[in-house]
Amino acid sequence: MKLEHIKNGDYLIPNLALSEQPTQPIGKYGRMRKTYLQEQRPALFNSLLLSEKLYLHLLEIDQTANERLKRLMPPLMKAAGITEQLKKTDQMKWVGLMNTVKTQVEEIIFAELIYCD
Repeated sequence: MKLEHIKNGDYLIPNLALSEQPTQPIGKYGRMRKTYLQEQRPALFNSLLLSEKLYLHLLEIDQTANERLKRLMPPLMKAAGITEQLKKTDQMKWVGLMNTVKTQVEEIIFAELIYCD
């Protein structure tokens, strides 16, 4: 591979360019993974960053986490007795139960996808 240079005054600067990256925004779980990697796994973070795989990794984590959230919520909602009827009759109880179920699912996601090595 031949490396091209650009002359800038008396200096030759390598003409480097990044490869094409997707333009989808990274969601909550991808940003959490990025923070974890930066703070707890800096070597892995730098490796992914320099190999241009960081964005794709974060995007994959975010998509997987959202899919897992959608898949795990309904069975836990059913087990907790969360129904549309409950939503109509006792909204505060419904909100509390929904928050509890979402927290449980997010703890699973955090342990398996976000804060894992």
